[in-house]
Amino acid sequence: MNEHPTLANDLHEEMVQWRHNFHQHPELGFAEHRTSAKVAELLRSFGVEVHQGVGGTGVVGVLKRGSSPRAIGLRADMDALTITEENTFAHKSKHQGRMHACGHDGHTTMLLGAAKVLANTDDFDGTVVMIFQPAEEHGRGALAMIDDGLFERFPIDAVYGIHNMPSLATGSIAVRPGPIMACEDNFDITIFGKGGHAALPHLSIDPIVIASEIVLALQSIVSRTLNPVDNAVLSITDFAIESTRNVIPEKVTLRGDTRAFTSDVQTQIEAKIGRLVSGICAAHGATHEFSYSREFAATINSEKEAGIAAEVARELIGDSKVNVACMPVMASEDFGYMLQRKPGCYLFLGNGGDGPGGCGLHNPRYDFNDDILSTGAAFWVRLIQSQLNV
Repeated sequence: MNEHPTLANDLHEEMVQWRHNFHQHPELGFAEHRTSAKVAELLRSFGVEVHQGVGGTGVVGVLKRGSSPRAIGLRADMDALTITEENTFAHKSKHQGRMHACGHDGHTTMLLGAAKVLANTDDFDGTVVMIFQPAEEHGRGALAMIDDGLFERFPIDAVYGIHNMPSLATGSIAVRPGPIMACEDNFDITIFGKGGHAALPHLSIDPIVIASEIVLALQSIVSRTLNPVDNAVLSITDFAIESTRNVIPEKVTLRGDTRAFTSDVQTQIEAKIGRLVSGICAAHGATHEFSYSREFAATINSEKEAGIAAEVARELIGDSKVNVACMPVMASEDFGYMLQRKPGCYLFLGNGGDGPGGCGLHNPRYDFNDDILSTGAAFWVRLIQSQLNV
């Protein structure tokens, strides 16, 4: 065993302080001004070359050693969520309606810890590109950095990302080659009927009845029209009506969300929604509008890099704590856009099954588990040592 995990552990208390500071001052996507300034300040204090304003509020740290042209990208997200925190500990959010309910404060801190360790070593040969990304929750931050020339300005051979995972044992690691997180698509359907008096429905075209029929019909897309081996989810998440109790409204708007792992399934779902909605509205004499947008790409790990991550994890924490064939997750992550451009791997770090670490993501009582900060930092350090070995 080399000294890097110990170095990361020596930094533990300092990382806890950074993490609590980030947690107290959550910022939303593309508004991470304080956070990105703090990240840049710390990186400079370590001796890391810093580039700010990449993709808006993104920060890139570059650390070079030796003469090798090889370069590895490490990515952490920085943004928070519009959730009012219900925790009562001392480092709770100071901003009503905003909190780090997904652990991005911890992800940022782990990469900063690794940066400090790596900046004090000379035992790697190549370039580490540390990517602190804004607006992951929007699904727009990765694309913003890519469109701003991320991979042209900072060439890399592969890119890696970590997300904490409640319910996984504290400090354990889960990874898999191929799809690990789903895409996310959104859709809006507006049904235009003919409003009227609730006592005279025969003089109206009731969009509520039509919308209800559409809600049920859409559930047949996954269960009856897709290949059963293709994983997908379709959910109606909003049924919006402007009316009162004795009025049949003019229109109803349905909004929803779909998840899948391949672009082919995305395309099938979009077409099938359009066909069902058109047919049902026509049958009732109503008209409609339908829009469909692709918000997140599926996160698909390349086989080689998933194997590298698994081997590094085994060396760090032992075989028994590493799952190299975890189940994919139907949630989404915009790191998938980076993996469309570069080979790489996204992995899960256990946040704990009990206590604060076991609270689900996007929950007002969630908190990142400080006990895994050193593990995450040590993983990054060991990955760089493995891939940029002298």
